Amino acid sequence: MSFFSGIPVAPPIEVFHRNKQYLDEKAPEKVNLTIGAYRTNEGVPMVLPVVKQAEIELANDSSLNHEYLPVLGHEGFRNAAMELVLGEDSPAIKEKRAFGIQCLSGTGSLRAGAEFLAGVVGLKTAYVSQPTWGNHKLVFKNAGFTAINTYTYWNAEKRCVNIDQLVDDLDNAPEKSVIILHGCAHNPTGMDPTQEQWKRIAQVIKKRNLFPFFDIAYQGFATGDPNADAWAVRYFVDQGLEMVVAQSFAKNFGLYNERVGNLTVVVNDKEVIPGFLSQMSLVIRANWSNPPAHGAQVVHLVLTNPDKRQQWMDSIKEMSGRIKTMREALRTKLEALGTPGTWNHITEQIGMFSFTGLTGAQVDHLIKAYKIFLLSDGRINICGLNTSNIDYVANAIDRTVRSI
Repeated sequence: MSFFSGIPVAPPIEVFHRNKQYLDEKAPEKVNLTIGAYRTNEGVPMVLPVVKQAEIELANDSSLNHEYLPVLGHEGFRNAAMELVLGEDSPAIKEKRAFGIQCLSGTGSLRAGAEFLAGVVGLKTAYVSQPTWGNHKLVFKNAGFTAINTYTYWNAEKRCVNIDQLVDDLDNAPEKSVIILHGCAHNPTGMDPTQEQWKRIAQVIKKRNLFPFFDIAYQGFATGDPNADAWAVRYFVDQGLEMVVAQSFAKNFGLYNERVGNLTVVVNDKEVIPGFLSQMSLVIRANWSNPPAHGAQVVHLVLTNPDKRQQWMDSIKEMSGRIKTMREALRTKLEALGTPGTWNHITEQIGMFSFTGLTGAQVDHLIKAYKIFLLSDGRINICGLNTSNIDYVANAIDRTVRSI
């Protein structure tokens, strides 16, 4: 008898399962719209030129070694990441009420922040948007939250943010609930609140004494402007709200497998920071103990060098621009075909994902009949589209919507 007898087989993680289905598919014509990673017009991963340049410089720096980083990470990277999301002129930075903690990409930042809030602060109730990123609930559950609820986000009929119901749901949330907010490029819908809607969200969070936890995985990558993408976070800071912000540098630096992340923290009293950092050190010590250095060194080198930072800005504008072009192309082709339904939401959405409105049955048909792989809720990664496959995808969607 094994100690592990009787362990049930868990359902597969859909996004990786669908990605593997695509990779295993032998059909000569197939399209991968599943996993959230940027692809060039040639359908291959993009290594940002400035990242490659920074890696060469680091490889040739004889002063570097492979010694452990401190538990809280690379200090220069932590500060650069914090300034990127809050802005160099942030009142929280000027008043020394903000700090960063290096984590393992966005997921590790979410986990460290959630575990701290649950285990140290004693907050046990969280709210995620409906729908939300597929990993949010699991991260917060395993971090110790005992109640994980949802707030309304999507109006499926109008294909937009359901702001009135969203605010009403938050207004009825218990005091001290943790509210997980997507800083920009909401996953999976691709639709963000307007600035006026963000103001309403901040107002109800402040009134109800709720705690905002931002997840910002696409800063700069969404619009091509890091400042525009961080508007909501900075507005909340200006409103005097305490918060934590999980940052990822997977998409906007193309450093997916380096697991580069940062947890930016804003408090209203800098006297609490020593205690916070000491307890967070124990959270991290019990998880990964010390974060990896290479990706953090790359990001630090790029963000703190004016020439390299500009090269990075040029790259994210290029990437976000290609995404916008593909959005426009897909919408134009569907409308030219007269595909039933409305398709304006494709260009009104932002970032790499589009919540297409396709049904589960239509998704199944696209996979089986056309070998176009996407998620069961109809979410597609726009980056998987290119000038070589856009006609094939549009025609397949048109035929599928007409028949199912």
